[in-house]
Amino acid sequence: MRILIGITAGIAAYKIPLLIRLFIKTGAEVRCIMTPDAKDFVSPLVISTLSKHPVGLDFWNKDTGEWNNHVEYGEWADVFLIAPCTANTLSKMASGSCDNLLLAVYLSMRNKTIVSPAMDLEMYQHPTVKRNLALLTADGVHVIPPDHGELASGLSGEGRLPEPEIIFEEVVKYISPRQDYINTRVLVTAGPTYEAIDPVRFIGNHASGKMGFALAENFANRGALVILITGPTALRTEHKGIQTLHVTSAMEMFEAVQMHWEGMDLGVFSAAVADYRPIHKAEEKIKKTEDALSIELIKNPDILAWAGEHKASTQRTIGFALETNNAVENAKDKLARKHADAIVLNVIEENENCFNSDTNKVRIFDVNGLSLELATASKARIAQGIVDYITRIRL
Repeated sequence: MRILIGITAGIAAYKIPLLIRLFIKTGAEVRCIMTPDAKDFVSPLVISTLSKHPVGLDFWNKDTGEWNNHVEYGEWADVFLIAPCTANTLSKMASGSCDNLLLAVYLSMRNKTIVSPAMDLEMYQHPTVKRNLALLTADGVHVIPPDHGELASGLSGEGRLPEPEIIFEEVVKYISPRQDYINTRVLVTAGPTYEAIDPVRFIGNHASGKMGFALAENFANRGALVILITGPTALRTEHKGIQTLHVTSAMEMFEAVQMHWEGMDLGVFSAAVADYRPIHKAEEKIKKTEDALSIELIKNPDILAWAGEHKASTQRTIGFALETNNAVENAKDKLARKHADAIVLNVIEENENCFNSDTNKVRIFDVNGLSLELATASKARIAQGIVDYITRIRL
């Protein structure tokens, strides 16, 4: 999970380094934002060292001159935890104020926001604070109630920031994905394929595998047993629910799919498989001796079509399409020709390329005649939307 922690100017900020360590130990990626006054309570150097990322303090990084993009923070994070959250920040969040980086990120968040208020007991009991908390709850913000105990003022009562272990458990419990794919076997293909011309050259494409890996991890996070068949890519996954098989060529990917398809419940074919391969692979590197070189190609097997033709009544296939003209018509034609249950169309905007990009925009078409467009977002977010769609319409 990608955890974004917002730290406001409260004495309880001293607990946040321990909280960061807890998240890091579970394999989460952590980034932090601090309000300008928060650095008086905990050192940005400590926070950046533990999180392994620079701390966002202001809209502009005065040392580098770079802009801290609040929209990118909001797009990146799976959850935004604001802890400690002062009465001042609560008030600004409830009113929609936006006078620092933390508040701008809150207003840009697409996913969950969690606040853990911490303040003196009289402040916490004040009607305006209660009203602000009620407004935020109505807006969908999850509130972790403060503990009862000794406060910085010397008084004892409600308002104390819970211990890091408690906050950690609350966050994990709140953001844990639904386990709606328990005992479901999912096959995912990812990445490009490389079709050898000679020992050092190949025909291929720029696919990174990011979408396929994101889909595999999303299914696995929901309890699925995933076989990920991937072409050449720099990506790796350590998820215990994913068995990764590495292949190079389209024929190797086809053979791997054939070997495992019978035991699957669902196949998601997101790999950018080369349509053709050289008929003959030169045994030695082809020398540059002629002004022109001709390479005879032969069509590769259509993996999605094969799976669609060989699926049992309980199996489902999801394909991907990338079109540069008549995109919708071609995607719907592919849905029918390849006996797929749904097609995910990569929507290519002018001067954009979904290959090797961190973001994507797609439209989904299914055999029930339904469709859905997912606006430009990170591939992780798009993958979540695709899995949500598959789950919701119960293909």
